[in-house]
Amino acid sequence: MYFVLKSLHILSVVIFLGNIITGVFWKMHGDRVGTATARAQALDGVIHSDRWFTLPGVLAIIITGVVLALTQGYPLLRTKWILWSIILFGISGVVFQFFVARLQKRLLDIARAGIAGSWNGAEYQRVSREWLLWGAVATLAPVGALVLMVTKPT
Repeated sequence: MYFVLKSLHILSVVIFLGNIITGVFWKMHGDRVGTATARAQALDGVIHSDRWFTLPGVLAIIITGVVLALTQGYPLLRTKWILWSIILFGISGVVFQFFVARLQKRLLDIARAGIAGSWNGAEYQRVSREWLLWGAVATLAPVGALVLMVTKPT
């Protein structure tokens, strides 16, 4: 059972991190094409992939991680590398929920308005810079958690 849980945990992390990193690629690809349609299509895809891959990945990571830790006898809050991984993962979730997701929807609204003939390039660029900043925090925090989980520093 341990190897099944660990395999599911690692697979969940791969899907989670892969999806959030790939989301940056697709957003930048839409921006590079430069049309409102390409931007809207990329952002719509990113938002949908968050629903289909990122959020289920989060749930699977949490469930399998907690079960693994408990079955292996690790006290969750007294094992520093687990505690800090939980904190970093939590920071990522809070930042995603309160900043990244909201900014993605705003960018999609701006792009859709552009398709309808009311493009606001300055606003799109401003929101994109904010999305990039908060997206970096939301991405780097779980990468830090991954490093802690792999290295298990004492």
